[in-house]
Amino acid sequence: MLNNLPQHVMTLHQSMTTDMAADGLPAKLITLVNQRGMSVTLMDIGATWLSCCVPVTVNQQTVLREVLLGVSTLNDFYQQQAYLGATVGRYANRIAAGQFTLDGEHYQVSTNQSGNCLHGGETGFDKRRWQMLQLNATEVQFSLLSADGDMGFPGNLQVIVTYTLTENNELTIRYSAETDKPTIVNLTNHGYFNLLGADGEQDCLTHKLMINADHYLPTDQQGIPLGELNEVEATSFDFRQLKCISQDWLIDNDQQQAQGYDHSFVLHPDVRRATTACATVTAADDSLIMDVLTTKPAMQLYTGNFLAGCPNRLGGEYTNHSGFALETQFLPDSPNHSEWHDNNPILRPNEHYHYLTSYRFR
Repeated sequence: MLNNLPQHVMTLHQSMTTDMAADGLPAKLITLVNQRGMSVTLMDIGATWLSCCVPVTVNQQTVLREVLLGVSTLNDFYQQQAYLGATVGRYANRIAAGQFTLDGEHYQVSTNQSGNCLHGGETGFDKRRWQMLQLNATEVQFSLLSADGDMGFPGNLQVIVTYTLTENNELTIRYSAETDKPTIVNLTNHGYFNLLGADGEQDCLTHKLMINADHYLPTDQQGIPLGELNEVEATSFDFRQLKCISQDWLIDNDQQQAQGYDHSFVLHPDVRRATTACATVTAADDSLIMDVLTTKPAMQLYTGNFLAGCPNRLGGEYTNHSGFALETQFLPDSPNHSEWHDNNPILRPNEHYHYLTSYRFR
C-alpha cells in the first residue's frame, strides 16, 4: 500500500520512526487511503494526524496536495509546542488558573501557560502513547486510559478516538469517553491547515472563511474568557458570509491582544448535527474547499499567530500564520461558567461522552 503514496508520506513512515519516543520505543504510523487517492497518516503518539494529502485538479492535471502542517521527525514533534495535528485533552483550550469546582469539591489541575491549564496541562494527551488498532483499510482506532488524578483531573477516564476516511474525501473523527467518577472532558484535534499547500511558503490569511455562528467569546490577553458572549454583527468576527481572513485583520482590540484570531465561536444550533457545515474554507485560488461538520457546540479559530520557529517537514521552520486551526470543542473555561448550558463539560459515571467532527475536501 505504501508504494502508491506520495513520496513524502512514504518518507514520513521512515523518518518519524527513527527517533525513539519518551518510553524508549519507536512511534507507530498508519496511512489510510481511499479509492480517490486521498491519504491520511496517523501516529500513536498523541493519536496525531500527521499528514493529509488531497487530490486537487490544477491546469487539468490532478495532483496530491499536502494540506496539513506537520513535522518529519519525532524529535521535532516533541520540540514543537503548537500541538500540530494532535488529539488534545483531557480538557482542550484553557481553564483559568487550572481551577474548577465540581459537586462542591475544588480541583487544581496542571498549569502550563501563563498560570492557566492549556490543552490538558503539562503532559496532556498529545504527549501520550495511545493504543492503536486498525479496523480496516480506511479506519483506525486509538484508545487511552487516563488514570484518576492524571494532571489533577478526577476519575479514571477511558477515551477512544476513531478516524474514518470516506470515499467522498472526508475524514471523520469520533470521540468517546467514559469515567468512573464525575470529571470534565473536552477533546479536540489540533490540526493546522493550509489549502494552498502545507510547506509554509504561503500564509493562510488569503483563505476565505465562513463560520455559521452569531456569537463569539471575547477573552483577556491570556485567552481566558471575559464572561460575556458578543454578537458577531458589525465586528471583525462576522464570518457568516464567506470572507477573506485578512479582510478585517487586527482592526479591533480583541484581535490585537491575541495578534490575530484565537477565539471561540458559538455554533448555530442548526449545524450541531454534523449534517450541515459549521465552517467552510476556500483556498485563495479556489482550487480546494474544506467543510467542517461537527456535533460540538463551539469552535476555536486560531490563525497560527505564534507558529514562528515551529519546525516544519522540510527541515526549516514555519512562520506565523502558516496555517489555521478550526478546533471543535466546548467553550474555554466552561467548567467555571455554568451559565453556558450548551457547553457543559461534566461527564458522570454511566454517561457517555460522544462527539464527532468531519473535515470534507472538495
